[in-house]
Amino acid sequence: MTDLSTITSSLSSEEQQRFIQYLEKKNKRNDTKNIELFKLLVEDQLDSKAICKAIYRNDNKSAYHALRKRLYQSLIDFIANTSLEEENSIDMQIIKYILTSRSFLIKKQTKVGYAILDKAEVLAQEHSLFALLNEIYHTKIQYAYLNATINIDALIAKFKSNQKQHQLEEELNMVYAKVRQTLSNMTYKGEIVDFQTILNTALSEHDIDVDDSLSFKSLYQLMAIVSISAFVTKDYLQIEPFLIETYQKIQSKKTNNNQLYYHLEILYMISNTLFRNKKFDESLEYLEAMHELMQQQRRKYYNSFVLKYHLLLALNFNFKGEKSKAIATLETIITKKHEDLEAVLDIHLSLAMFYIQDENLKKASKLFSKFYHTDKYYTEKAGKEWTIKKNLVEIILRIELGDVNLLESRLQSFKRNYSSYLKQIHQERVLTYLNLLTYYYKHPEKVTSQAFKDKVQSSFTWIGANKEDIFVMSFYAWLKSKMEKKSLYTTTMELIDKTQKTLNQG
Repeated sequence: MTDLSTITSSLSSEEQQRFIQYLEKKNKRNDTKNIELFKLLVEDQLDSKAICKAIYRNDNKSAYHALRKRLYQSLIDFIANTSLEEENSIDMQIIKYILTSRSFLIKKQTKVGYAILDKAEVLAQEHSLFALLNEIYHTKIQYAYLNATINIDALIAKFKSNQKQHQLEEELNMVYAKVRQTLSNMTYKGEIVDFQTILNTALSEHDIDVDDSLSFKSLYQLMAIVSISAFVTKDYLQIEPFLIETYQKIQSKKTNNNQLYYHLEILYMISNTLFRNKKFDESLEYLEAMHELMQQQRRKYYNSFVLKYHLLLALNFNFKGEKSKAIATLETIITKKHEDLEAVLDIHLSLAMFYIQDENLKKASKLFSKFYHTDKYYTEKAGKEWTIKKNLVEIILRIELGDVNLLESRLQSFKRNYSSYLKQIHQERVLTYLNLLTYYYKHPEKVTSQAFKDKVQSSFTWIGANKEDIFVMSFYAWLKSKMEKKSLYTTTMELIDKTQKTLNQG
């Protein structure tokens, strides 16, 4: 059955009110129950069976199923009409201008024809609509012989310049598609590939030049390509200057926000990179700019970014020493249903980590009880790396709870399912870490000894605190807290503070 709850949750409160008004105008009978059903779905308090009884006072499944189908179709029509009004109104207006101008130019009414094309050109430039600009310049060149005031060489130069921008957008789109497909195969299917070689090959096949005439969509795709490389290599420091400098270069030239969705994606990408580099205050600045943009255009994209925004906000709070704010931030949003399942899972796992750091094992255990699906399910929904991280957090939780029987099962399962994969991607240190965890739970009295500390020191290749992944540091912090008999959160913050001092010195 179609998940209407997912569709209704994607609508903002203002869109929900407009949809009710849409239904009121559409309904021809007073006893139509579609508005009642929609309101119950928005409230999200009852399951499907209870809603059926609330509407029909009995278990009238056939009528309820038919009502759901009608409401689903109404929602599709409403969303489609809204999209046409908001998304394509500019495109349609420009197309109308082009067609109208051609009609006048065919009749040799040159002045009015070119005046309309000038309006179309300004509008298309404002919205970075390169394909439509090609049509405008093509038409202007085609009928230039009718207009003695036209500088044909200047017009051809504009046409060629726009062609380059259009080509760049297409080239970026192709590279972006190739890179995302490769990442998807690595993340969700666990394929072992030489990502860097594939990335370099894809980029070398396309002649890409970056300048301030890039659209936000093209800039987003370019930044995404670079960020995916950092995601794979875990080297976020290397890409940070490029992301910020390129964004500032483009932003200084943009006076409108006609590609709001991509602008939001860019701000999130920069904020996330700064967070991964432990620059929390700077990350929060970009996050605040993102939140301000989320309010624009009648909060059109608010629901699309609300989970990612709150998650990154909470992560910044947590690692800058404000764990209570971090926990409160996620606790306020974790109960809300949302179609972005990957973000929902990230929030659950992050909150579980916060609880463990806060030594609130009861809440952490309760949250983990909701992870009742198989690893295969979570790999398909959130990726292999997320699933491995989830398993490691659970193993730590089981050690803390002294749940030896379940712990042994989790350890064996992890080694059986992921040892080969981790070796293939050269992440043997995860298995080394797992062995150290096993040693701790079997010999907790020995982890404070100098011998064990030396064993830990010699077990890893240390890359420096400023380059080390912040989540890897969090796992190490747990082991270090046991060695030094300190609280986990205190140990975590000491490692972060050390990193930030290193960055400041650099």
